[in-house]
Amino acid sequence: MKYDFDKVINRIGSNTAKWDEVEAKFGTKDVLPMWVADMDLRVAQPIIDALKERAEHGIFGYTKMSDSYKEAVCNWMEKRHDWKIKKDWLIHSPGVVPALSIIIREFTQPGDKIIIQSPVYYPFFDVVKENGRELICNSLKQVDGKYVMDYEELESQIDEKVKLMILCSPHNPVGRVWKREELVKLGEICLKHNIKVISDEIHADLVYRGHKHIPFASISEEFAQNTITCFAPSKTFNIAGLQSALLSIPNKDDHKKFSAALGTLDIRRDNCFGAVATETAYTHGEEWLEQVLEYLEANLDFLIEYVEEKIPKIKVNKIEGTYLVWLDCRKLGMSKEELFQFMIKKAKVALDDGSWFGPEGEGFTRINIACPRVTLEEGLKRIENAVNSL
Repeated sequence: MKYDFDKVINRIGSNTAKWDEVEAKFGTKDVLPMWVADMDLRVAQPIIDALKERAEHGIFGYTKMSDSYKEAVCNWMEKRHDWKIKKDWLIHSPGVVPALSIIIREFTQPGDKIIIQSPVYYPFFDVVKENGRELICNSLKQVDGKYVMDYEELESQIDEKVKLMILCSPHNPVGRVWKREELVKLGEICLKHNIKVISDEIHADLVYRGHKHIPFASISEEFAQNTITCFAPSKTFNIAGLQSALLSIPNKDDHKKFSAALGTLDIRRDNCFGAVATETAYTHGEEWLEQVLEYLEANLDFLIEYVEEKIPKIKVNKIEGTYLVWLDCRKLGMSKEELFQFMIKKAKVALDDGSWFGPEGEGFTRINIACPRVTLEEGLKRIENAVNSL
């Protein structure tokens, strides 16, 4: 079927974080929400139909991860990413961030060091520090306008207290889809220093033409045994509210350790609607996804052209994946607080402030383009008018 992503769906009043929490987050309701990472696009019809059918059953008891569920996940990974995973590697989690917290608690000790590559998804900072571990920021660097890993700095930051590295792949917010050679170099450093890699690949399916996501654990058996991969259908299929994520853990000892932690917390099971949506998405969602990717890439092209022509003081970092675009606003000459307030009070748009992603993000902001074109255009017009009023 052909999906109409130009259709505007009113989400206000549905208790959605993106639209109904803006006043709490930004201090006013009078803003256009283009921040938190979910889509303002209607979900694939097979998922809606499957959820309706499950609701009609009328009983919503404890749910197990069925064999067909696992098979759907494995088939998807092999078809979309050339990654052959085994069913017994899979473990459910209520989300990627909760999984990160559990991994940190189970695989490190208070005072151990954990590396992240900033600017990066801001819950990474909290999940490390709030669990009493020391945060090490291996900052990405820009070379010819493109973000790359700084391996030399990484090597200099490693000591015997570094136990984990959290990899964001594809990277949020800079939108890099890491090339195989980049990942190989990183993985070899981690193996050399006995650092386990936690690979957050939640945006793996949202990659644009000319780029290919490489699952970190697919590169070699050595990498697989040293990696815990976190992923989910939530970003891909716009079902984040169903709280359904997955981990692939090939290492038997690591698998046993993580599974035991889930058992202690009694969160080993998926919810009945999350399980149905996940299996249906990975079985029948590809047609929808291909259309979404085409629409998102057209939105990206529209944004780049609009900003270059009408807001030249802002520079677009052309993303290779995700639907979250990193905007360089440093030419506006504002402090991080001034830029944040400018977007809220003058432009009247709610964006993720760049400083949330680490000090390397100061002077930047992140905009969500997973919305109808008319919404994106309205947001850009508001920014244009505000910049032109300076």
